[in-house]
Amino acid sequence: MITFDNVTKVYDRNSRPALNSVNLEVDRGEFVFLVGASGSGKSTFIRLILKEEHASRGTVYVAGSNVAKIPSWRVPRLRRGIGVVFQDFRLLPNKTVFANVAFAMQVIGRSRAVIRDSVPEVLKTVGLEGKDNRLPHELSGGEQQRVAIARAIVNKPGILLADEPTGNLDPTTSLGIMKVLDRINQNGTTVVMATHDDDIVNAMRKRVVELHHGKIVRDEREGIYLGAPQTQQGAIILPESIILQGGVRKHDGGPQASGAPATPGANGAAGTEAAE
Repeated sequence: MITFDNVTKVYDRNSRPALNSVNLEVDRGEFVFLVGASGSGKSTFIRLILKEEHASRGTVYVAGSNVAKIPSWRVPRLRRGIGVVFQDFRLLPNKTVFANVAFAMQVIGRSRAVIRDSVPEVLKTVGLEGKDNRLPHELSGGEQQRVAIARAIVNKPGILLADEPTGNLDPTTSLGIMKVLDRINQNGTTVVMATHDDDIVNAMRKRVVELHHGKIVRDEREGIYLGAPQTQQGAIILPESIILQGGVRKHDGGPQASGAPATPGANGAAGTEAAE
């Protein structure tokens, strides 16, 4: 679905590469976390998929197409197959929830009848039934992000790119958003999510790709993020605690609750979103 073949991206000839000889394949239907410190190359990775940037060397393939060879007039078609969710929601402030989601269909020429049928369906998918006529300022942060997700998937893209989608949300609301993204992935959409949130990565147990100074230093297909780093560059700062089923385990030798890392949607606090 997405392939990076020895991809290097340099923004300034005299600067360190934003991405350096990256080789990676993301299969259809996968959920992949892209992690790393600020400046590690996560956002560049996403922009290359969208053809918002061009690789300095190497080749990026999306759905079998060499992105560099897609002419400018076909770029909108490429992007119609890719949904994007950002940290800052980017909703139209004077438009209702329904209108914000419908806008993504209007710009590609969908009929009113199709929009009328599709928008309520996708709002149900993200848990916003009955809020069609609300304005963004009448919603919580978590609800606004759900609107942004609905807008990103209403045209049924094969790929969903999420760039720090929980960055402005509290931990409990973040887990609610992750349940939505997991549900979308289970319906067949390939999801690539850039994040700094170690707790979410650990809870979800998905594939983890770690970038450091533009290089891939870790690729954990089993979703194991904590533990000894594979390289010095891959050193991890352990979070203070890990959410567990039945409680919280502290890393300072404090009380421990038994159980495996909770997954979003499991019973208990880890799978419950704050009332919005």
